[in-house]
Amino acid sequence: MNDRIELRGLRVRAVVGVLAEEREREQPLALDVDLERPFDGAARDDDLAETTNYAEILDVVERVVVEGRFLLLETLVTRVARAVLDADAAIDAVHVRVRKLRPPVAQDVDSVGVSHSARRAP
Repeated sequence: MNDRIELRGLRVRAVVGVLAEEREREQPLALDVDLERPFDGAARDDDLAETTNYAEILDVVERVVVEGRFLLLETLVTRVARAVLDADAAIDAVHVRVRKLRPPVAQDVDSVGVSHSARRAP
């Protein structure tokens, strides 16, 4: 599959983490989501109905992240991937990356994050 829809830098504020300070307040996250699905029909016909509406996928991702109140980023990306696959049967695979933009660590680091890929069962 060579067709890919790329969603980059979705900024969301959400509760995620195991530390007490992370459970008490939202923190900034950034997400990237790649969708693998054929879109040759959409390209040929210039028709949104023949591809995935990325605005709808962004809504799904944001809802899962904000409502989840996860302890682990690993759980967050896995749930987002599952929700994206559930949102559109035409999506063959999804890759999700999430970064904490202000992680509660002593070191000077831009971000910490995890990524997860999921493929629809044949």
